[in-house]
Amino acid sequence: MEPNMTLAYYAAGAGILALLFAMFTLSQVLKESMGTPKMKEISEAVQEGAMAYMNRQYKTLAPFAIVVFIVLWAAQYFVVQEPGSHLPVGPASAISFLVGAICSAIAGYLGMNSTTKANARTAEAARSSGLAKALQVSFRAGAVMGLSVAGLGLLGVSALYIIFESPLVINSFAFGASMIAFFARVGGGIYTKAADVGADLVGKVEAGIPEDDPRNPATIADNVGDNVGDTAGMGADLFESYGATTIAAMLIGNTIFGFAGVIYPLLIGAVGIIASILGTFFVRTSENGNPQAALNVGLWTTNILTAVAAWFVTQNIFGDTAQFGTVGTGVFMAVMAGLIVNVAIGYLTEYYTAPGKGPVNSIVEASKTGPSTVVIHGLAVGMESVFIPMLFFAGSIYFAFWSVLSNAPAEHAAEWAIYGIAMAAMGMLSTSGMVVAMDSFGPVADNAGGIAEMAELPASVREKTDKLDAVGNTTAAIAKGFAIGSAALTALALFSAYVEGVSHKFHADPELVKYGGKFVVNMTEPMVLVGMFIGAAVPFLVGAQTMRAVGQAAFGMVEEVRRQFREIPGIMEGTGKPDYARCVDIATKSAISKMIAPGLVAVICPPLVGFILGAKALAGFLGGLTAVGVLMALFLANAGGAWDNCKKYIEQGHLGGKKSEAHKAAVIGDTVGDPCKDTCGPAMNPLIKVAGTISLILGPLLTKL
Repeated sequence: MEPNMTLAYYAAGAGILALLFAMFTLSQVLKESMGTPKMKEISEAVQEGAMAYMNRQYKTLAPFAIVVFIVLWAAQYFVVQEPGSHLPVGPASAISFLVGAICSAIAGYLGMNSTTKANARTAEAARSSGLAKALQVSFRAGAVMGLSVAGLGLLGVSALYIIFESPLVINSFAFGASMIAFFARVGGGIYTKAADVGADLVGKVEAGIPEDDPRNPATIADNVGDNVGDTAGMGADLFESYGATTIAAMLIGNTIFGFAGVIYPLLIGAVGIIASILGTFFVRTSENGNPQAALNVGLWTTNILTAVAAWFVTQNIFGDTAQFGTVGTGVFMAVMAGLIVNVAIGYLTEYYTAPGKGPVNSIVEASKTGPSTVVIHGLAVGMESVFIPMLFFAGSIYFAFWSVLSNAPAEHAAEWAIYGIAMAAMGMLSTSGMVVAMDSFGPVADNAGGIAEMAELPASVREKTDKLDAVGNTTAAIAKGFAIGSAALTALALFSAYVEGVSHKFHADPELVKYGGKFVVNMTEPMVLVGMFIGAAVPFLVGAQTMRAVGQAAFGMVEEVRRQFREIPGIMEGTGKPDYARCVDIATKSAISKMIAPGLVAVICPPLVGFILGAKALAGFLGGLTAVGVLMALFLANAGGAWDNCKKYIEQGHLGGKKSEAHKAAVIGDTVGDPCKDTCGPAMNPLIKVAGTISLILGPLLTKL
């Protein structure tokens, strides 16, 4: 098949298909009953709080987006452009940035609307029909978010490429998505953990009441937080990974293979979307079945279908021809490396965070001697959990590079091999529709359990929702691992594209002439090391800002919950009604105000390093930021997940169960872990990609090596 622009329309069509299927799935969810008036009232309170937060978040971000839009549009008048060159500034770049930001926001709204409307419906399905129906409703709600993320990402990139016909001028789409994602991830993380810590410390530890008890004033805010953090935040995170990886692969492919290298990532995205849609039909279970097994079947089906379809696409684009030789085999193997590392990271994350496994059991044993040993063992688990996943990342990068290198013609091998790394990242992210669906299913199940508790439904209903919630905790951990892995591979693809951009800009510079006009990052050069040390320090600065933000926001929540217990008569007896709205408002204000500072650090640092210190320093900056950011993300996410599941394991009746001394120690560990796994750790992913996408724009604009 001769590659032509018609194929870009096929990719855009796959994006549209995903959105249409998401809308159809949402309509199926909305047909389900919301249950009793009390269940409906609680669900609507959660939805109102979530949407209020989303509206305030995007209103706060709108001025930032407008400023960047104007800067990108106006920069064309201040940058010297060589004849025939296409710099990433001007109207096309400004429009692409805005489209990326808007698509990210739309994906968040669609997913949030679905999950907050499905919580009561899931609880009612568990009450009236059983576990199988509850899984169907909650997973369908998650699928709306997953397919919206993948569909909008592919449609946005494809449509912009069809309009502007240049991957360089549309790379600001990824920047727009990254900027929104960083604020969504950080803001959502601050919100959810402020509410969660306040609810746990005062409700569980001090008042001794169960989680989601209607007497706890922070319980509605806690349920809202599950959605803004794990649905909108994770969705925005993977949306930006999807867009950034696709564009980076298109840029590298355009330099190496021309149009064939540009269209191939779009087609891999298209087959991944279709596979994800088909995979949703395989997520089924019986009344006494295992929901985790049902979700695994859906994920494996998606991966297998993607691999099979990718083979045929590869043969059609990179068939054994005089132009490409057998490089198609190498490119396909690179895509497979991404799919394999996707599954491997999921299993590794599950091992280090799942209850009953060795790492979590070590923390459970430590809870016998108090909170200090719980924290110490949790830190050890987090540190240990970094090593093996990094070996898999390194192995997949090397394998992807080698597979193309060994199948490319000798005269082009070194040049073409970098495309393999970009396609490994694209292979991993091609199944985002299913992975985000599995992640977003979790908050729905969690909220359903909360509604069952607050609406005083029979204990059998809570047993079913708790079974789904336990699976949701595992899928959330797997999705976090997937997000971190995608950030690592995406960052490498962006770095490769940045090097290409700098090479094009400075190809005639005497320093590059000796390398054939190629920009080579030499770690023995002082300026590269200067940039590396600065970049390595930024994740710690952003981590400190986000961690402190959770502590400050949680302080306000704890004080408010204590005040209500103290001042509102009859709360503990069930005759007084807590002021839920006040807690929601505190969490919202705290999240919005405290997400600004880390966001500014993420956006401002790359331009300062690039324009003041030069292209070499910015390359070092990206290297240091990526390495440290990925390590911190893994450490924090896995330590937090292990602490969380230690607490849940004890709550199942082990070591005395709830209210025991071991449980109190585990709750303290979980409280420490909450901002690690849901705020500070997740912030590293968009931080890495914001730096990469900004640098991709800066590369051709820098004034010195």
